Amino acid sequence: MKSLKTTSLFLLLSVSLTVFGQTENESKESHHIEVIGKAEKSIVPDEIFISIVIREREEGKEKISVDQQEAALKEELVGIGVPLKDLSLTDVNANYIRVRRTKKELTVKNEYVLKVGDASTVSQVFEKLDELKIVEAHISRVSHSKLPELQKEVRILAIKAAKDKAEYLLSAIDEKVGKPIYVYEQSPSYNDDELGFNVRGARSVSNVVFLDGVKVRGGSPMSESIGFQKIKLQSSIYVKFEII
Repeated sequence: MKSLKTTSLFLLLSVSLTVFGQTENESKESHHIEVIGKAEKSIVPDEIFISIVIREREEGKEKISVDQQEAALKEELVGIGVPLKDLSLTDVNANYIRVRRTKKELTVKNEYVLKVGDASTVSQVFEKLDELKIVEAHISRVSHSKLPELQKEVRILAIKAAKDKAEYLLSAIDEKVGKPIYVYEQSPSYNDDELGFNVRGARSVSNVVFLDGVKVRGGSPMSESIGFQKIKLQSSIYVKFEII
């Protein structure tokens, strides 16, 4: 009987503590403020990727091979100061070429990606492509060599903006911000029209991408001499703060 009474008392205390804990948590949850902090940073792209397709072609009775055109292109790139290490076959195409060469078949088409650092170089590359009669080329995307670090900076600015907003809102009613209860980085939405590139007849392509949760918005060059519009990084962070 004594054992039964002890067990009942223990259960009663456990239930009481649980209810008390829930009540305390609910009390904290009921005194909070929810805010969204936003931040953005505009940066000039320093990585511009050009997609190039070289096909075997004929001029009169002469057949100009892909290898001949590739060699000529490399020579021109060196002449304008573009490192050849920045010219590479696309991954799929590279595997395909290796198989064909193993079988000693002639290559009739190669696809490349060329990385350059600024709009001036882009203009020079397209001029050389025109001279070499390589007509299939377009800017596929733009980026920045320090993009991860810049994304981090934007996120930090966004969460600081959230805290600042909570502080000045609560100060208006003589309250103070406590510890964060919940933090969530919102997925950015994008409703603007797609922007395109327009460099020496390059095909227009979409250049809006989401990189690790941060919206990256590129722009088309205003002119070859001016350069590319800046990439806009944006971050939006929701935070629930305790009110103390």
